[in-house]
Amino acid sequence: MPAITTPTSSSMTNASVPQNTNYRAMAMVTTLFFMWGFLTCLNDILIPHLKSIFDLNYAEVMLVQFAFFSAYFIFSFPSGKIIDFFGYKRAMVAGLVTMGVGAFMFVPAAAVPSFPLFLAALITLAAGMTILQTSANPYVAVLGPPRTASSRLNFTQAFNSLGTTVAPAFGSRLILGAVAAPVAVEVLRAMSPEQRHTYQIAQASSVKGPYIGLALALLLLAVIIGFFKLPTIEAVEAHGTVHDSVWRYRHLVLGAVGIFVYVGAEVSIGSFLTNYFNRPDIGGLSLQDAADMLKYYWGGAMIGRFIGSALLQKISTGTLLGFNAIVACLLVAVSMLSFGHVAMWSILLVGLFNSIMFPSIFTLGVAGLGPLTGDGSALLIAAIVGGAIVPELQGVLADRIGIHHAFILPVICYLYIAYYGFRGSRPRNVVV
Repeated sequence: MPAITTPTSSSMTNASVPQNTNYRAMAMVTTLFFMWGFLTCLNDILIPHLKSIFDLNYAEVMLVQFAFFSAYFIFSFPSGKIIDFFGYKRAMVAGLVTMGVGAFMFVPAAAVPSFPLFLAALITLAAGMTILQTSANPYVAVLGPPRTASSRLNFTQAFNSLGTTVAPAFGSRLILGAVAAPVAVEVLRAMSPEQRHTYQIAQASSVKGPYIGLALALLLLAVIIGFFKLPTIEAVEAHGTVHDSVWRYRHLVLGAVGIFVYVGAEVSIGSFLTNYFNRPDIGGLSLQDAADMLKYYWGGAMIGRFIGSALLQKISTGTLLGFNAIVACLLVAVSMLSFGHVAMWSILLVGLFNSIMFPSIFTLGVAGLGPLTGDGSALLIAAIVGGAIVPELQGVLADRIGIHHAFILPVICYLYIAYYGFRGSRPRNVVV
């Protein structure tokens, strides 16, 4: 198959774009979307598990998400250089191997056990995932006609959501359900140092098996990708030298803010749901049963992305994005103002309307950038750091005003996304 020109971190040409979608290559790359969705969602299971093991407050345990999503900011631009140097296929393999190493690091972290070692494992895992995100999103965008790029990204992101839908059942049974129910915090604090250490080792041991299995699966997938004949993607210099800057594109800069608040809102909600549903006035569920409910939140995102992929063939991306953000905002507000099943199911339904947000903001943000598309993509991937900062801020709020009212933060995030969908995404250069 002839080479396909794609955005890189330096340049791009639009001289050669495919007229038909390469479904074979798209199917292979879609497995990567599934894996990083699966592994990202397992953080939502780790949070209540590590909270009980190490007796952490919400602000402290949200360091799980802070460590994980900070890696996107730290490694996104270096990932672009890796892609430039090694190419997209080898970069994907390198990302999978790095993720495999990060998954194996959960074994010594659980054996000690050590919360800082868990954070180091998460950073390593996320570093590999950053390489995949930086390469796979623009890669999918050029596997077919530009006019259907948003629809194509929504479709592949649906399999990302399939991973997040399966992960809660996997984690609740093999991590939370593999050990005895955690003791009350008062009992834990009354233990002697030796008793506490023995208890922590027993509780943390449930992490080893699942992450060893995941590490082996990641390495196997790296081998498969390595031998799979993906379409060659070459970095082709645009005509002339590019003197422009991504910071001059208002819709890109506002899109980066949109990615920041979207990932922040989505991760904040997912991170708190298990403890939220564990509350007597909300769900009164055990931690294991509450974690299992996450499948409805992430499953809604999966269904919404399949639906959105079809709707985006008929409805403008900005309009659908703005509508979904308004509905998500209202649903979170309803949950904040209610209790019991109404509070539970209104917040779970947010997942359905989260569905098209990331791929839609991404495609709107890089629209019309030409040879700067690669730099724009790197900026948007770096903005995923919102998944580190917003949950941490919500954790601080939860410790001060309660988990119920702390959801005001996602409400504000969705209001901004609605603005971006309806107005902020319109391309217009600015001078900086």
